[in-house]
Amino acid sequence: MHGKVIVVTGALGALGRVVVDEALAQGARIASVDHAPTQAPATVDLFELGGIDLTDAAQAGKAINAAASHFGKLDALINIAGGFAFETVADGDPKTWQRMYALNVMTALNASRAAIPHLAASGAGRIVNIGAMGALQAGPGMGAYAASKAGVHRLTEALATELKGKITVNAVLPSIIDTAANRASMPKADFAKWVTPKELADVILFLASDAASAVTGALLPVNGRV
Repeated sequence: MHGKVIVVTGALGALGRVVVDEALAQGARIASVDHAPTQAPATVDLFELGGIDLTDAAQAGKAINAAASHFGKLDALINIAGGFAFETVADGDPKTWQRMYALNVMTALNASRAAIPHLAASGAGRIVNIGAMGALQAGPGMGAYAASKAGVHRLTEALATELKGKITVNAVLPSIIDTAANRASMPKADFAKWVTPKELADVILFLASDAASAVTGALLPVNGRV
């Protein structure tokens, strides 16, 4: 990853922070994009863009273009920004479906569309999306979330076909990620079976690397030790 310029959306979240740290450790330069406020001044290798609403195409475009301008190029986009909701179809709020679609599908779509010209110019452009194992077969209370992540899967496949030979586009499909929030919501679960952020970050960064040049359109399950 040495010398690669990578945009990471949702960079201040539990997974995003680990991806950013791992990428920096491997010699990449990172543009960190998040809805939360900027937390640190820019350095040679890290440029934070806070307060960005990626559900808005104009804001997404400004953030991506600012990242490319700051570093002079863009080699990879890792779309981690998203959201989760648990409620049944019968008793839930229809607005939840709109919110999940906006947070999971539109954030990835808007960032990807803005990044395509920059990634195509790279010669080794990469897009890595975050899908979900739970979108392959939705369980109770997972309808809105699973439907939106299924949209991410189809977006990944469509982009991979459209951009074949120019930019690779893949998605990782994690099961339950071992985060503090997930432990708090499922205190009786066997945490040892969950995929760790570090394990997931390793797969994501492989797909963003030169070594994955022959991989595109893949929906790659990362399901820990279940």
